[in-house]
Amino acid sequence: MTQANPELAEFTGRAVITGVILGLVFGAANAYLGLKVGMTVSASIPAAVMTVAVLKRRGVTLLEANMSQTIGSASTSLATGTIFTIPVLFLWGVAPPYWQIVALAFLGGLLGLAAMIPLRRLLIVDSHHELPYPEGTACAEVLRATTSGASGSAWIFRGIAVGAVIKLAGALLFLMPTELRLALPVLPRGELAIEVAPALLAVGFILGYRQSAVVVAGAVVSALALIPLIAWIGAGLPGPLYPETVTRVADMTASDIWARYIRYIGAGAVATAGILTVVRNLPTMVGAFTAVIRGMRKSGAGTTGAREDRDLPGSFIGSAIAVVVLVVAFVPGVLAGDMGLAARLICAAGVAVFGLLFVTVAARIVGIVGVSSQPTSGITLVTLIGTASLFAAFGWIDTGARAAVLTVGTIVAVAASKAGDISQDLKTGFLVGATPARQQLGQLIGAACACWAVAATVMLLSSYGFGSKELPAPQATLMKTIIEGVLSGELPWGLVLSGAGVSIAAMLCGVSGLAVAIGVYLPLASMAPIFVGGCVRAFAERGVTVKTGPEGEARAGILAASGVVAGEGLAGVLVAALVAGGVIAKSGEPVLAGMLGEGVGLLAIAAVCLFFWRAARA
Repeated sequence: MTQANPELAEFTGRAVITGVILGLVFGAANAYLGLKVGMTVSASIPAAVMTVAVLKRRGVTLLEANMSQTIGSASTSLATGTIFTIPVLFLWGVAPPYWQIVALAFLGGLLGLAAMIPLRRLLIVDSHHELPYPEGTACAEVLRATTSGASGSAWIFRGIAVGAVIKLAGALLFLMPTELRLALPVLPRGELAIEVAPALLAVGFILGYRQSAVVVAGAVVSALALIPLIAWIGAGLPGPLYPETVTRVADMTASDIWARYIRYIGAGAVATAGILTVVRNLPTMVGAFTAVIRGMRKSGAGTTGAREDRDLPGSFIGSAIAVVVLVVAFVPGVLAGDMGLAARLICAAGVAVFGLLFVTVAARIVGIVGVSSQPTSGITLVTLIGTASLFAAFGWIDTGARAAVLTVGTIVAVAASKAGDISQDLKTGFLVGATPARQQLGQLIGAACACWAVAATVMLLSSYGFGSKELPAPQATLMKTIIEGVLSGELPWGLVLSGAGVSIAAMLCGVSGLAVAIGVYLPLASMAPIFVGGCVRAFAERGVTVKTGPEGEARAGILAASGVVAGEGLAGVLVAALVAGGVIAKSGEPVLAGMLGEGVGLLAIAAVCLFFWRAARA
């Protein structure tokens, strides 16, 4: 497995094992984070730095470090597609078995990997100067810097400790409240709130002030405008206000108003922003697809046979795609819903058409905007709407039909995310002289291992209840709303279209409609720490010369924040396992209650902020 020339050591046992372990860690952490706030963070750069830190004394090579991060980062795409959809099955009361989640995640990963391989030469090599692939380029620079002796890796491990300790203090020991609230005078049901959540502070630090401010703006609109407005209008009503049919608005708390009304406004905002993002990018997508087709007609003769230009063979590509489609069509139980052969054939066609289309689009579009701006939400929505419309036309509208449609979305979402992820990794490999075929094999190994960790995380976290305050699962609840609305024709369209107006207004102002929409859809308590983290980064970098290129991605502050995300995610999974096993209660009264507990919670937030500030100034 190890190559004879130590300068070319690449696909070694230690690189593979380290990558698999890191993939399990970041797969679980990203699944937790995605269920918490609907976002994930890239694992490529943290995995690269951690690999070098772990193997440095044994003389790790540049290509080994690249192989490890390639395998380790494979988990992020699986987590993204899974947490967007699978929690809906739990919400419908048709909880999938563990093996089914594993199978869906792996099939999506396999489809995304296989369908992207023929595009590698066109997009990565021939379009090298046209498509920068920002995360891939940044990771290549980080790999060169860390393998040549640059420091900073210790901050990742410190971040893991900080995130885990604070999470365990609140969720395992119940030492302090996990959420702090302050009611506002004059505004009916208006209140400020913030979670004691190191991972959310870290997400804000990674995003920076600008993006975190846009996200919290949506939450401010929700908490300080929409909820008070509905409370004020409903205060004098003698009966319930539609769509609520039992409780009067005057008898609702702010959380009740959010659950009965704001979530529909938020769903409309997120759905509109996602679809408009796809529509706005449609010329780019069409251009990407046609460019790929044209390029594939020309490619083939240009391969050199050199190590740096070898892909996995065409037999693998064709077989892998065929296996995915045939398994979906002819293996009962892989898709949820226990549908008949005719329905499964339509689902298989949906996987093939939407999967191959969006893999092609995603692989190219991330070369321009990066993985973090990839419209996965819109891609999933389009897939679900298209498949659900066909099902509705055939009269398949029961819970089984809904579940089948949803799992088609799971495979396509994972495949599109996987295509974007491996494109960035192949760009990194191209820049550092790696072997594409070995990277593709590494991604396959990473997906084959990470699917078990992601599925286990989802199963364990289900003990909290998806859609709850602890785990809102925002993207999944959005998909649930869309599928139910298309198949049943019953949605409070007045609220949904109001949310559409919010997204359109945000996009007209030149900011991300999807970021604002997510803020509207999630409680202020979850968005406030993201904003605080962004503010900390802005203050920490004031007066400091900040590297804005690839080197900036390896700054100690970013590495520390990535570690905090991993630490809280792993601690959250541990707590969920203990809850599922009946060892501890899901919730409890804080040991330090009242003002004292709130003070300790604020101190915990301040401690994390100070940690980020010190890391950023290091």
